[in-house]
Amino acid sequence: MQDKVRVAVDGPGGAGKSTAAKIIAKKLGVDYVDTGAMYRAVAYKMKENNIAVSDESLLIKMLSETDIDFSEGDVVLDGRIVSEHIRTPEMSKLASDCSALFAVREKLVALQREMGRKKSIVMDGRDIGTNVLPDAEFKFFLTAKADERARRRHRELAEKGIETPFEEVLKEMVERDANDATRKLNPLKKADDAIEVDTTDMTIEEVSEYLISVIKGGGDGNGKTI
Repeated sequence: MQDKVRVAVDGPGGAGKSTAAKIIAKKLGVDYVDTGAMYRAVAYKMKENNIAVSDESLLIKMLSETDIDFSEGDVVLDGRIVSEHIRTPEMSKLASDCSALFAVREKLVALQREMGRKKSIVMDGRDIGTNVLPDAEFKFFLTAKADERARRRHRELAEKGIETPFEEVLKEMVERDANDATRKLNPLKKADDAIEVDTTDMTIEEVSEYLISVIKGGGDGNGKTI
């Protein structure tokens, strides 16, 4: 592999991008950056402070006093671990809403790009390959059918003790897909040179092994779909 490697993994919720990104980051021995968690952390702080997406002045002030970091797999917001608080359907919806705001994206994208300038990383999100790291050495776009993605998210929530009707999870996922794909500011879409992977019928091990094989092979099919 090259001395410095940036891997961008994009796709809708439940496609397996975060889990796959964590696995390949560990196998490559580089840092993993969960950009979705950063937006969820901002959403969580907005809720804590009763700041609506329409409160631009309050939001800008809040962002100027906000620090987000990662420590041993945990999301750290202003010095507090908030990992368990941000993985709920409510935070997912609010994260989608606030990610469409210029002030929020400007703040977080600047942080993410700085990480990419300094070191090798694996970063997942919805616009990494198209906007945050358009010059990443490797770009992947993971997707899957909506009902399968909803089943995965429903199972993940149940494992955390969060009981939510499957229909509600599916409805919120479809709504977020629409919001992310149609927002004016850096919408969810596949980068032209990204490799698209449909994970509907794949295990996470199969997905991560494929991504690793492409990375270690130096890249063998930009734009390919499997």
